[in-house]
Amino acid sequence: MRIQLISAVVLFAAPIAQAQGVLDGVAEKGYGAPIIVQNTQTQFGDSNLATVDFANGSELNSAYAHIGGGMLHLVLTGNLESQYNKLEIFIDAVAGGQNQLRNNNADVDYNGLNRMGDDPATLKVVEGLTFDADFSSDLWVSLTCGGPTFAVYMNYAETLTKGAGFGSYLGTGGAGAAGATVFKSGFGFGIDNSNILGVVGGIDIGDGSGCTTGVEIQIPLSSIVGYVDGDIKVCAFINGGGHDYVSNQVLGGLGGGANLADPRFVNFENIPGSQYFVVSNSAAPTCPADIDMNGSVDAADLSGLLGNWGASGMGDIDGDGDVDAADLSTLLGAWGACP
Repeated sequence: MRIQLISAVVLFAAPIAQAQGVLDGVAEKGYGAPIIVQNTQTQFGDSNLATVDFANGSELNSAYAHIGGGMLHLVLTGNLESQYNKLEIFIDAVAGGQNQLRNNNADVDYNGLNRMGDDPATLKVVEGLTFDADFSSDLWVSLTCGGPTFAVYMNYAETLTKGAGFGSYLGTGGAGAAGATVFKSGFGFGIDNSNILGVVGGIDIGDGSGCTTGVEIQIPLSSIVGYVDGDIKVCAFINGGGHDYVSNQVLGGLGGGANLADPRFVNFENIPGSQYFVVSNSAAPTCPADIDMNGSVDAADLSGLLGNWGASGMGDIDGDGDVDAADLSTLLGAWGACP
């Protein structure tokens, strides 16, 4: 029976590449509970359009995450305004890195990363975005969206201790499951801007609970130089279109307050609490075989696994770096079930 099932599904699975449908910008129940919830109203606009693509405000309501299949999977719920606001994500996973951003990182997105670092023209060592004392960035990932025809753009760069790391523009895609994109590097995203829940506009204490849509991202663990295992710290915030004006939408939250303005003069250590959250390396999905996390292990999961056969990434259920017979056996053994 299982052999017949495999044969039947293979007929329509072949055209599906890298299980892109799972990156739809939705925190399905397989993610479990949010790791952190926003505690500050947004001063970057409270979107009310309720469309999957265009949004007229930016907010970060909560963070869902897990590590598995050689990837860090994130859902940052809320909205990313389609006027080229920037979603900035910094990763701390290994020793070293940059506690204060340097000015000699890769020139990516019109030198946007270095725009947040020290300005060599002023010769002031106090400049440069500074994280909490126990956070030193190893990797930066950024997304932005906009245009008369909606499009999303993704960039990343290493933030090595002495700078001069590798960085690159990854590519573009669209909104919803249909616009979700996985690049050859393994990076991928999906965006759903339809949220009208979570925090409201303002600078007071807010509550970002109840939101499950936003930006979903997968980050290959291999892109973090030196990473083998262990928990991962994530600092995420909304920035202006030129990477030049930090909003009050930061995860972890600010505990109320106005926009932070020029990133070169932002020091998270001076703000109470931690302006980051921690993703546990033991926080596996509730049902690992449910690849698209729709609540059931079904043909969509099988097609996603077969479409990524032999590669690392979606479908690598046991996390051994390869989508192979062991993963297929696990999936078929769990067929139709999901806790």
